Amino acid sequence: MTENRTAEVPPLAGFTVGITAARRAEELATMLERRGAAILQGPALRIVALTDDTELQRATRELIARPPDIVVATTGIGYRGWMEAADGWGIGEELLAALGAGRLLARGPKARGAIRASGLVDEWSPPSESSAEVLEYLLDGGVEGARIAVQLHGEPLPDVVEALTLAGAEVVEVPVYRWAAPADLGPLDRLTDAALAGAIDALAFTSAPAVASMLARAAERGLRDDLITALQGPVLALCVGPVTAGPLMAVDVPTVQPERSRLGAMVRKLEAALPERAPHLPVAGHLLELRGQAVVVDGVLRLLPPTGMAVLRALARRPGRVVTRADLLRVLPGSSDDEHAVETAVARLRGALGEPKLVQTVVKRGYRLALDPAAGPGGRC
Repeated sequence: MTENRTAEVPPLAGFTVGITAARRAEELATMLERRGAAILQGPALRIVALTDDTELQRATRELIARPPDIVVATTGIGYRGWMEAADGWGIGEELLAALGAGRLLARGPKARGAIRASGLVDEWSPPSESSAEVLEYLLDGGVEGARIAVQLHGEPLPDVVEALTLAGAEVVEVPVYRWAAPADLGPLDRLTDAALAGAIDALAFTSAPAVASMLARAAERGLRDDLITALQGPVLALCVGPVTAGPLMAVDVPTVQPERSRLGAMVRKLEAALPERAPHLPVAGHLLELRGQAVVVDGVLRLLPPTGMAVLRALARRPGRVVTRADLLRVLPGSSDDEHAVETAVARLRGALGEPKLVQTVVKRGYRLALDPAAGPGGRC
């Protein structure tokens, strides 16, 4: 039996969160762990820098030769990488002079910070941090005859480029880096398998390409539909913002997002969302909250082994009603046909809960959670 008698149970204690991010994954993991969560990491992407890429160098020299009227910086890491590449080629100052001669737009605060760190000043940044709003801003102001440089953020932006071109602009695409599948797919596959097995409670996504990559890899393994089903039900899909959530919404997966697209806000959103999803049951004069791999009994966190958690969840699905030994035997991990295994599992569960009367024996029939009559047929579950 493992018990936590702290004054207050950490908001994410007992829950397991999967992280798909490649960049800033450790920062996100640290924030989640501080709130009690267990972490499983499976990067869905890796960033391939293009500092030696001929296409990036060609676009850079072209912009120096003919400075743009407007520059759109889409990511902080991409803008900084562009500046570093230009410095490496010995043309950094020339590039800054060319970009500073026109108007600079930042898609979000990170891009804005990178622009200002380079010594330049941006004109505007959209509240939504979306490329769509940047495009709307440009089109509303008129772009006919304008030369516009668009720093790409890992993948092409064909809709933006096409719309600007049709509006009469000359667009120069600047590919600073691109997304690619992880060099080692093992962690991503294990993360997907954990989601399908019910071993994680939430999957955290910080970019739309990460969502697309995870779904694509699941499709390669014949598991795409299963993964979507898991994300539509037991596994909460946590996204840093609406752009990230787009590929999930396209396949009818509900998402949870913070109002502001920040890692900290994302974690705070999860603090509220996961405990809210946990079943709360009044049982034998006590309050049970079932978390991923733990149960909170009257405000005390008790970590349960997989066998105990499987039995408790089976009982909680039918609170107050009898669950037969045969039904419980089917949910035991790696169990045999011996119903004695159920008796052993229930005995250990009672010990782990610290309140033996929570699980009642119904002679010759099975076991039940002693749901308080005043709670109604299902409690809060």
